[in-house]
This record gives sequence, structure tokens and C-alpha cells, in this order.
Amino acid sequence: MYLDSENSPEAQIALFSYRIAHLTEHLKVNKKDHTTQRALKMLVGKRRKLLDYLMRKDISRYRALIAKKELGIRK
Repeated sequence: MYLDSENSPEAQIALFSYRIAHLTEHLKVNKKDHTTQRALKMLVGKRRKLLDYLMRKDISRYRALIAKKELGIRK
């Protein structure tokens, strides 16, 4: 399946989600770190673009990815 490849959208979205969670925790402590705020916004945008791409190309893979609770994409 696609999750075995580093280049799959699912794998990239999972990595972005992990980094987003890490940066969010960092910003809770360091509220005035504007560089990290910018990096977080850029990562969220990249993840959003990948999710949009996946939704256009294969809706079933998109829905399977959204259903995974550990990624924290949908609450």
C-alpha cells in the first residue's frame, strides 16, 4: 500500500501532523516566538494542500486518512 512509501501523500500528511503537534506544544510555552508561528502556518498550509490533492485524486484514501484519530486532523 501507499503508506510504505515516504513519497505517498498519507505519509507526508502524517509527518506534517506530527511536526504541527510538536510546534503547537512549543508555542504554548513560547508565545512570542514569531518564527515558529510562521513555520507552523506554513506547515498547516502544506498539509491542507496535500489533503486537497488527495481528496481530488482518491476520495476513499482521503476518507480513510481523515478517519484515523491519531493524526488529529478532525476532532
